[in-house]
Amino acid sequence: MSAAAAPGAETAAAAPPAKGKKKLIIIIAAALLVVAGGGGGAVFYMKKKAADAAAAAEAAEGDDGAPARHKKDARHDASHPPTFLPLDPFIVNLADKEVDRYAQIGVTLELDDAKTADQLKAYMPAIRNGILMVLAHKTSAELLERKGKEALAAEIMREVVKPLGIEVEEPEAHDEDADDAKPKKKKKKAAEPELPVKHVHFSNFIIQ
Repeated sequence: MSAAAAPGAETAAAAPPAKGKKKLIIIIAAALLVVAGGGGGAVFYMKKKAADAAAAAEAAEGDDGAPARHKKDARHDASHPPTFLPLDPFIVNLADKEVDRYAQIGVTLELDDAKTADQLKAYMPAIRNGILMVLAHKTSAELLERKGKEALAAEIMREVVKPLGIEVEEPEAHDEDADDAKPKKKKKKAAEPELPVKHVHFSNFIIQ
């Protein structure tokens, strides 16, 4: 009787280790799931970070696809460099009343192309006359200021293109008293024509 019971006792004793193995398998599987989940989270995080970096780079780019800090000026075209036309220096008495002052000014025109330079050379006497008339009405105080030089460049621009049949409107004078007055409706300005003269540069500017 005792001999027959022995096998049953071995079976009962073997059962607990089987449960232990099953429990160990469940723990390992759970650990793998955690690791897999963590890895998936890391992959998702890296992908999101890469997407954010790409979006930031795209936002930094200009409309033409070039980086903003390297964006080229639309007016610059290496295949079509501008033409420069230097004028003979202007020496003129200024409009100062207290003391005699004169200005010696060198002007260089930046043009669209060499064809425009040839056109302007044909009208050079009229152009020089217009510029001299503008200079003769300036005072030394006006020309010593940066704003005065910028205003002079704009007036020279108008005188240069005038013989070509192009009229450039003068900027409206700012009336300080009108600041407190009732605001007026602004008139629509017509689109300004494309000017063959791009810039007026001063190569020399002496006032004595």
